[in-house]
Amino acid sequence: MTYSLAGKRVWVAGHHGMVGSAIVRTLGQSDCEVLTCERSEVDLMDQRAVFDWAERAKPDAVFVAAAKVGGILANSSYPADFLYNNLVIETNVIEGSRRAGAEKLMFLGSSCIYPKLAVQPIVEDALLTGPLEPTNEWYAIAKIAGIKLCQAYRLQHGCDYISAMPTNLYGIGDNFDLETSHVLPALIRKAHEAKLARASSITIWGTGTPLREFLFADDCADALVFLMENYSGHSHVNVGSGEDLSIYELAQMVCEVVGFEGEILRDPTKPDGTPRKLMSADRLRELGWKPRTGLREGLALTYRAFIDHAAA
Repeated sequence: MTYSLAGKRVWVAGHHGMVGSAIVRTLGQSDCEVLTCERSEVDLMDQRAVFDWAERAKPDAVFVAAAKVGGILANSSYPADFLYNNLVIETNVIEGSRRAGAEKLMFLGSSCIYPKLAVQPIVEDALLTGPLEPTNEWYAIAKIAGIKLCQAYRLQHGCDYISAMPTNLYGIGDNFDLETSHVLPALIRKAHEAKLARASSITIWGTGTPLREFLFADDCADALVFLMENYSGHSHVNVGSGEDLSIYELAQMVCEVVGFEGEILRDPTKPDGTPRKLMSADRLRELGWKPRTGLREGLALTYRAFIDHAAA
């Protein structure tokens, strides 16, 4: 079953975020009209404002990329915010889209929805088979609720609503704030500042042994548009590279790209998080999609965007 976006009105909720902006760039290559709404115009936490805007805009297709996101520190510090805000945003956008008559909708989840000790690589059926990673369970629960909401709308209302689970993403427009960012942009900023300061070392959280998978945001956007046009089903679909590396190896690669030649120290008093998190990419590959950007190339593009933004 295929769904062409050609000639459609496509709402990207969360278009200022890294993933949302990548989706907008990708859709720019399609023959469709991209719809966005500024926060000054519509607060996605305001149900009535969202419903009214969707009714006026009448989107044919919707990407739900809006979310409150952050790394281990932010998730641990603000659990109520991560659970409540994400529940409110996703329910407002999904129900607002249904009321406005949207033909198709894609909800974006996160790889943290899977159990902490899930069998690797993690297949889609691993959802709800074990305890979550405690450091980000609040965000994960909100994302699981979004998946189930889309499934419930399919069952009750016959809506063609699907979900995609991106792996750890990075790229242009990433969040480089050390207090709230994820590991990869945090490493880029640490290495860059250490290079400028001629520091002898940088310190990474934990032991550096956890294994993580990363995907360039523009590759993710390409996969999401591909799924919107080529997938319709009850189950969510993993979106990842299918390859992982340790946090220490990632730090080494980041330092090479940035040009920082100092030592990489570990702080074992800080949490590691899940020991390994590699998602199975089999379902997406079987549908006919695979990534185009290697990790080193993606890091170079991301670092250049970071430099350009800092200089602006």
